[in-house]
Amino acid sequence: MMITDTHTHLYSELFDEDRDAMIKRALKLNIKRFFIPAIDSSYTTAMLDLERAYPENVFLMMGLHPTSVKENYKDELAHVSSMLSKRRFYAVGETGIDLFWDTSTLAIQQEAFKYQIQLAKQYQLPIVIHCRDAFDEIFEVLESENHSQLFGIFHCFTGNLEQAKKAISFNMKLGIGGVATFKNGKIDQFLSEIDLKHIVLETDAPYLAPVPYRGKRNESAYIIEVLNKLSEIYNLPAQEIAKITTQNSKDVFGI
Repeated sequence: MMITDTHTHLYSELFDEDRDAMIKRALKLNIKRFFIPAIDSSYTTAMLDLERAYPENVFLMMGLHPTSVKENYKDELAHVSSMLSKRRFYAVGETGIDLFWDTSTLAIQQEAFKYQIQLAKQYQLPIVIHCRDAFDEIFEVLESENHSQLFGIFHCFTGNLEQAKKAISFNMKLGIGGVATFKNGKIDQFLSEIDLKHIVLETDAPYLAPVPYRGKRNESAYIIEVLNKLSEIYNLPAQEIAKITTQNSKDVFGI
């Protein structure tokens, strides 16, 4: 059984004390593939170092996180564009819109999101979408950029059934992580109505640790809790869920 974590920030400072031990814990549990989203240019070196240390297991994305869309966002987008032109990345992300922390940057967040979707189309890459308090705004941009070449993952999906179906209609898989294990997470109530072919697993480590680790630092090994929860929801063996969701990740990332 091979498991894929489609979204994990292994370069985070929160892992500086025990990064190798943490990655080894995951590898021991057959979590063999880690897809690493970008935040902004300040993390690029750490991401490249991580790939160098684990070339068989680590796959990098390149993008600008919506909460990093500040006054210098054009410089940051130029960095994303430049990096994509230099080497292989497996997705553009994470990108999207976040209105939880700051609503005043909505216009430039929309601009940055559109620009990154266009880069994804140019390089025929998937996009990995971050959406917080912004479903309508995200769907509006996806509508304006809709194209058969537009595809990817709606990372950390927390919407309702209608929003899930809408995301899928834009060729998006749903990234399911720790929220599925939360009592008030709600997505566990309708997930069984979504065909497993639309689902990928993720942790978003070090954030959003699943039950029973909720509130603690998340790590990729904890994806097992998400896997077990989906096994319960879909009434299928964990091995089968791992196989299908890993295949889905291969369909998205092309590896």
